[in-house]
Amino acid sequence: MRLAFVFPVAVLLLFSCSNNPKTPDVSGIKIELTSMRFDKELFTIDTANFAANLDILIAKYPSFGENFLATILNADPKWSADSTADYVHGFTSAYRQVYDTALIVFKDFTVHENEIKNGLQFVKYYFPDFKVRKKIITYIGPMDGYGDILSDDAIIIGLHHHLGKHFSLYKSNFVQETYPPYISNRFEPDYIAVNCMKNIINDLYPEKMDDKPLIQQMVEKGKRLYVLSKILPDKEEYKLIGYTKEQLQAVYEHEASVWDLFVQNNFLQTIDNNIIKNYIGEGPKTQELGEASPGNIGSFAGWQIIKKFMQKNSKYTLQQLMNTDAELIFQQAKYKP
Repeated sequence: MRLAFVFPVAVLLLFSCSNNPKTPDVSGIKIELTSMRFDKELFTIDTANFAANLDILIAKYPSFGENFLATILNADPKWSADSTADYVHGFTSAYRQVYDTALIVFKDFTVHENEIKNGLQFVKYYFPDFKVRKKIITYIGPMDGYGDILSDDAIIIGLHHHLGKHFSLYKSNFVQETYPPYISNRFEPDYIAVNCMKNIINDLYPEKMDDKPLIQQMVEKGKRLYVLSKILPDKEEYKLIGYTKEQLQAVYEHEASVWDLFVQNNFLQTIDNNIIKNYIGEGPKTQELGEASPGNIGSFAGWQIIKKFMQKNSKYTLQQLMNTDAELIFQQAKYKP
């Protein structure tokens, strides 16, 4: 089946908080959160005594500092202190343009800190036992490397992946080999909280998808998107799933045809990973739906299944939802757009 997605000139629906009509009041939930700008401290080290000052900085960030050197920058732990310092100094020199851009884009990080803090209030409301991190650490790393990370004691933000989709280095070949346009188009500041909350959901419920049929993987992905919409209730839906605004509108307009793609081709119970990978996870498009269609269409369908299930089970908590068997959810939802 092939369905060509045609985008209307005017976008009529924004798909924002309309799916969250009963947002709980979390203003009374206290969250202690402090932002630490590792990026600023690294790029302003006094070069007159770079090695000694780098040691002081790494000591100030006892957990993140060592991981930054060894994991993010791939500095060899066997190197001498002077060799490591020279390597890091070379990195900061090469990435001066990235840092200068980050200074402009993130002159005031407060808006992002507040959005993360509000998300953590919802996390604590729905998942009271979650260990809330008390600090945010911002950093700049290799453009083709790590981005946003959740560590045991911090929410870690890679500012180099949030400089705006038109930032020139995102178009370079070495970046696009790792982060092609359908991913780097989301390298915007507004995706910081989205990525952070996704990492928290994955921390709460590590993904275990091996050998599960496609429909169960779709439902599991849908669970995560549904939870994400609850802990970021004011964030537009298209940003939660990583589509453009126009793509999400088109997918909703063709929702029945999207579902028919799985039903008519008998894909729902397949365990063939060569098929599954076409519909779950990042991708530039869905082949059968045309060039303008988004990828990850299975996650979209799974999200709609979860919405249908939760409409029928309004007293379910998010914890109950996450712990409910995916096949059972599919059978009870009776989703048919």
